[in-house]
Amino acid sequence: MAASGESVPLVGAVGAVARTGDKSVKHHIRYFRKGALVDLTLAQLDALAQRLARALQDVGFQRHDRVGVLARNGIEWVLLDLASIKLGLVTAGFEFGKFPSVAPLADRYRLKGFYSDAPADVAIDLAGTRDLRPLLAEVLLRVGESDPSPHRGEQTAVYAQKDITTIKFTSGSTGEPKGLEATVGSIDASLSAVQAMYHHRDGDNILVFMPLSLLQQRYWIYSALTFGHDVTVVPFELALDAARRTDPTVVMGVPGFYESLRRLIERECLEAGDPAARRAQIESVLGRQVRYMWTGSAPANPQTLQFFNEVGFPLYEGYGMNETCIVSKNHPGSERVGSVGKPLPGKRVRIDDDGVLVVGSDHPVNTAYAYCEPGDSEKIFMPDGEVRTGDLARIDEDGFLYILGRADDLVVLANGRNVSTRKVEERIKENGEVAECVLYGSGKAYLVAVVSPAVTPADSEAIHRHVRAINETLAPDERVMKTLILPKPLTVESGLLTSQFKPRRKEIYKSFQRDIENLYGAVP
Repeated sequence: MAASGESVPLVGAVGAVARTGDKSVKHHIRYFRKGALVDLTLAQLDALAQRLARALQDVGFQRHDRVGVLARNGIEWVLLDLASIKLGLVTAGFEFGKFPSVAPLADRYRLKGFYSDAPADVAIDLAGTRDLRPLLAEVLLRVGESDPSPHRGEQTAVYAQKDITTIKFTSGSTGEPKGLEATVGSIDASLSAVQAMYHHRDGDNILVFMPLSLLQQRYWIYSALTFGHDVTVVPFELALDAARRTDPTVVMGVPGFYESLRRLIERECLEAGDPAARRAQIESVLGRQVRYMWTGSAPANPQTLQFFNEVGFPLYEGYGMNETCIVSKNHPGSERVGSVGKPLPGKRVRIDDDGVLVVGSDHPVNTAYAYCEPGDSEKIFMPDGEVRTGDLARIDEDGFLYILGRADDLVVLANGRNVSTRKVEERIKENGEVAECVLYGSGKAYLVAVVSPAVTPADSEAIHRHVRAINETLAPDERVMKTLILPKPLTVESGLLTSQFKPRRKEIYKSFQRDIENLYGAVP
């Protein structure tokens, strides 16, 4: 690892073919285009990215210019990201579905160019911001062609550890997404640490289906180019189709994905309790080549971890934030179920006097937000560069980290008692009828639950019976006295779940305020 400030090529993206040698010809990227599965070698991918970089340069793009992307996962996203890295441009990835159009973003984020497949942007004309769709379309017409001038204008930008390649955004689970400029050093350090844990190699095929607007999802494309393995990139809704057709060896998803997969298998496999039958059903969905699966971004259900782990589909839980990048991970040879693993090299963790996890890093993502409301940076970034995460945590005697809940999730009842809601919410979610659960009760006499059903129509009586059974095991202040079962599941599209399938508590409360308050008899 280079020292801070030293000029180094960004791991996995700059000069990709040169650094992967013959591996680039035998390893592949796969993606869907117009309903068909397309297969390119990494050498072809790099050649296309180089063509796009030259095209961008020819129309006037220069180092540090910003390019916005508002699109589903696809080859266009990948190519524009790699071409931008080659030229030293800065990408800004906007979550598809959260923004109806790139138009209001162009001025705020000083975009010189944009790529969008949002319906509102089909015929958009932004003065001063170039629509890059024609350039991308022209490059993609040449898939499979040899490059007549492979070295003309070839770009391989050189970066220092503190240089910026992208602006990433928080999930928005607590309000307006905040923008954070990510340093090369943080990307480099995370990729190196994860590679040391999981040894991605020839024969691996990493399935990427979470949005590429999340920077970490792009890591696995950089990893393929750097370490020599395959990668499959598809939108979320095509994840299982891609798994059946490409036999991934590595699957990465948020806990909600695995919980939905577990419910699907339990519904379709009458013998899900039998390990052999369960394994066969999982293989029919994910293929027979999976060597490990990985989850994070929200608490994983222990029963879901066990569901996969005990039949030879290891599911490892980790922890990280946009502000810290990857902090810790369970991995082969170092795992403890219930924990989120040990901290990565270069990460330092401590628990402050309030029980909140504080993270330091040799290569910080950054030390302040680039875009936020006044005072937001000071709430999380400390003067010495550490990040106060807002997560309650503990560290055991062997160095494994445990996340106990959000400090903000502490509900103070009318009697002054503090109740941490996460434990109760997770227990309610153990029932297969429940997709999501959020507790409320600050300033009230008791807790109430808002339940998002896993299927509709919901089996309301089964859910109520489950909550009553849990209450019998809880202290009086932890008990859920009333439950609101929603008529349909929460979705990302409704704005009530983040792109990582975390509930947006404030928005849920606003949407169902009358119904929630009525649980206290506050509404006639």
